[in-house]
Amino acid sequence: MTEPKTSNRTEAEMIAAILGGETQVFHDLIRPHERSVYLMALSYMKNEADAEDVAQEAFVRTFRNLASFRAESKFSTWLISIALNEARTRLRRKMLVPMDSLDTLPDEVQHVSPALLRDWREIPSEVVERGEIRKLLQGAIALLPDIYRQVFLLRDVEEMNINETAAALNISVPSVKVRLHRARMMLQKQLAPQLKAATQQSRWWWFQWS
Repeated sequence: MTEPKTSNRTEAEMIAAILGGETQVFHDLIRPHERSVYLMALSYMKNEADAEDVAQEAFVRTFRNLASFRAESKFSTWLISIALNEARTRLRRKMLVPMDSLDTLPDEVQHVSPALLRDWREIPSEVVERGEIRKLLQGAIALLPDIYRQVFLLRDVEEMNINETAAALNISVPSVKVRLHRARMMLQKQLAPQLKAATQQSRWWWFQWS
């Protein structure tokens, strides 16, 4: 995948320009990633105002620490990691939720068998565009437990690869695979009957994923 370009500059060139004093370029650098950062913040905070605060603080921290970015990972991965750390810190401070290890899963999830699910994105676009279907999808994703929703958003919505997702969440690659599998199973179980009824189709698209 090629690096995003803004004003004919690659991300690497924009970072170099910012560090060289062109601070206004920072807005161009983060613009393609604003949605991803906000969605990940919202997946933690469950509140739009708090998610916006987390996103803004993440951008501030990114700007302040830009010189420490070594390009060992993608800029987007590093940025989302900062946002997630900020969200976790705020939740710990407020003591809203217990912060269990992010790399431990129940035994029944660790040993789940391969799925027979097809990627949720294969639902025809004209169906997803219908308002009621979009609301069903959004509602189902919102109900996923945090550890599964975060992986699902990064892999299937933001289309990060497995290694990038693992780096952003600071978990292992096997955990990414298991959590994504589990998230898809949960969505399939919840949405299959509703979407089948809504689309009035005899065939279902969610089987045959491998």
